[in-house]
Amino acid sequence: MKNAFFLLFAFITVATQAQNLKLASGSVQTFAGFSSKYVASRNLYVWLPDGYTPKKKYAVLYMHDGQMLFDSNSTWNKQEWGVDETLGRLLKQKKIPACIVVGIPNTGAFRHAEYFPQKALGYLPAGQKENFIKSALKGQPLADKYLQFLVTEVKPFIDSSFSTYTDAAHTFIAGSSMGGLISMYAFCEYPGVFGNAACLSTHWVGVFGQNNTYPDAFRAYMADYLPAPGKNRIYFDYGTATLDSLYEPHQLKIDALLQEKGYTSRNWTTRKFPGDDHSEQAWRRRLSIPLLFLMKR
Repeated sequence: MKNAFFLLFAFITVATQAQNLKLASGSVQTFAGFSSKYVASRNLYVWLPDGYTPKKKYAVLYMHDGQMLFDSNSTWNKQEWGVDETLGRLLKQKKIPACIVVGIPNTGAFRHAEYFPQKALGYLPAGQKENFIKSALKGQPLADKYLQFLVTEVKPFIDSSFSTYTDAAHTFIAGSSMGGLISMYAFCEYPGVFGNAACLSTHWVGVFGQNNTYPDAFRAYMADYLPAPGKNRIYFDYGTATLDSLYEPHQLKIDALLQEKGYTSRNWTTRKFPGDDHSEQAWRRRLSIPLLFLMKR
């Protein structure tokens, strides 16, 4: 089976060291043109910590918007998450278990379609649902296929190519804005795969505006699909400036739902960051907080 899997992905460009990325620690392997039967092909970026060795096992952190993670010189807005700096520091300080990071880039035009929780569409009024799919999702809700891509194609490839723990307790997923929504959706749809989710500046408004029914649809979806609290962990946060200024009232309703479902400080936290805006610079400053909450056992 393992040999068959490698044959299946034989068309993928051989991994190369990402020499053009300036890293503070570790190394990045790029798997170019990773193809999928579910969504558009894209590169995969795999960050390996200093001293990576197949002689030990590593947890895996999957991150959306993967082109924004490592080097601001390569991003459209000259900002980055600083993943190599933060992970490198936490690992050196032995505050988190050994882990690797898989960056999954968005595809630009279909980012909204891939990241908008698909089942939440069923909680919208019919007319609004149809118009939203046509206008914002370009006629193609893709979140379910995107998660199939992660679960049935990307994760098996990573687990076969690197020395990883494959269980949910050691598998993390993270993103911001729409990436926060799809991380929440992965946590709800595949709790046996993604046992831990970090949702930064979650875009509860769904679209750019305050008065709409999307926040209620997300809450209704979570009320039906949120996994029972257990060993899984989920993190939310938000700032108070720019786009983040819209999120607090909606996040408070989600927090109330989590409490109703029995989530406690053992497996959930929400943090407010006064003054933080909606940017990679803000997420970079606080990335260590969700990582410590999710990974520290």
